Amino acid sequence: MSHRFIVIIAGGKGERFWPQSRAAKPKHLLPVVGSKPLLTQTIERVKPLVPAKNIFVITSSVQEKAVRAVCKGIPAANVIAEPMGRDTAAAVGLAAALVSSRDPQGVFAVLPADHVIHDNKAYAGDLGAAFAAAEAAPVMVTIGIPPTEAATGFGYIQRGEKWKSFNRRQVSRVKRFVEKPKLEVAKGYLASGDYLWNAGMFVWSVSVVEMALAQHAPGLDVGLKTIRAALAKKRLLAGVLKKVYPKLEKISVDYALLEKATNVVVLPASFDWDDVGAWPAVCKHFTPDATGNVARGLAIIEQGGGNLVFSEGGHLVTVLGLDDLIVVHTADATLICPKSRAQDIKALIKRVEALPRGAKWL
Repeated sequence: MSHRFIVIIAGGKGERFWPQSRAAKPKHLLPVVGSKPLLTQTIERVKPLVPAKNIFVITSSVQEKAVRAVCKGIPAANVIAEPMGRDTAAAVGLAAALVSSRDPQGVFAVLPADHVIHDNKAYAGDLGAAFAAAEAAPVMVTIGIPPTEAATGFGYIQRGEKWKSFNRRQVSRVKRFVEKPKLEVAKGYLASGDYLWNAGMFVWSVSVVEMALAQHAPGLDVGLKTIRAALAKKRLLAGVLKKVYPKLEKISVDYALLEKATNVVVLPASFDWDDVGAWPAVCKHFTPDATGNVARGLAIIEQGGGNLVFSEGGHLVTVLGLDDLIVVHTADATLICPKSRAQDIKALIKRVEALPRGAKWL
């Protein structure tokens, strides 16, 4: 157990939750579902699994102050700020370097900060099995989510032949990764039973990650070697990251490593899971009224159904005679849109950025 580490990636922008989610305080720093920020919930979920000194949080320089405020009980040195976003391959490489500096035999899980999971017991069991698999062989373990619908917003993992069982959880080899499919293709995936959603949860050893980087992403690995050397010499990491990060390739770990590697295995999750990717997903976690409305804050909905209304700061929001809307009111911005257009909020933000004082609202 002492060789096990958790690395939480907490650098996303959460743009689809604008205007509540902002660059300096995005979705994972908000109580989108529940009474605590999603990052806090993630930390509390993993604390029983490894010592607090073995938990790292990787965030962005813009979010660092707010992230540190919610990382209670985690050593300050374990919260690392990337000077700029370089996607998940760079973050995984940095994570491997951090873990290796503490324990060259370390095995670590990479977990998103903003997922909603309620069944902590099943989650702990699955993560324990994934750790056991990564400790037993030089493999990359991904935890896949059994699909509940023909979703087009997730990548998919096709399972191959069965590999081994750990803690009574079956682990299979990965046949291939598939990008977000069209609806008819997704329906076929769902019907086959061979596909799982890619939730971005991975477990692997330091040595496996570093070998994969050297083999499949040598350009990226050059910069990461500089970071490893700096950690080995106990140099101040922030200054090294500022020099190295601008030169790192911006690429996801899926493209850089997983889709190229032949030693990837998958463990189907037995826990509930929701990535809460946009405002409509929030509704699934609250009890609606008789006409399907979900309201948080001071709101009145009259002669309307299926609406999500969120109001901050005691401001009264009223909706009359309208259905299936998202209405979000914050101190300085208000969003109104059909639920069916929730995925287009990112496009709207581009126009907000173009406003004379666009940064004020982002």
